[in-house]
Amino acid sequence: MQKSSDFFSDLTKMMTSAGGTLLELRKEVEGMVSAQMEKWAGKMNMVTRDEFEAVRAMAQTAREENEALKIRLETLEALAPQKTVASAKAAAAAKTTKKA
Repeated sequence: MQKSSDFFSDLTKMMTSAGGTLLELRKEVEGMVSAQMEKWAGKMNMVTRDEFEAVRAMAQTAREENEALKIRLETLEALAPQKTVASAKAAAAAKTTKKA
């Protein structure tokens, strides 16, 4: 019975050692894959998250400024026809005065 117990004990030790080796192998492979992905991403010239957020904030600000300018332009255009009619009448009066 002793030989059988030694056999299972040795088998258990061997399996434990193999499991540890596989875990180390897994960590090594993950490290290599991670390093390769970082190298690949570096070659792709990708932006960092911070750069992306900065440009996003700038775009949001520009969008808000555009909306404000759009409202201002619409307001000015609404007033423009009144001024244009008055300017046209004044220009027409000036032309008739020059002709005479």
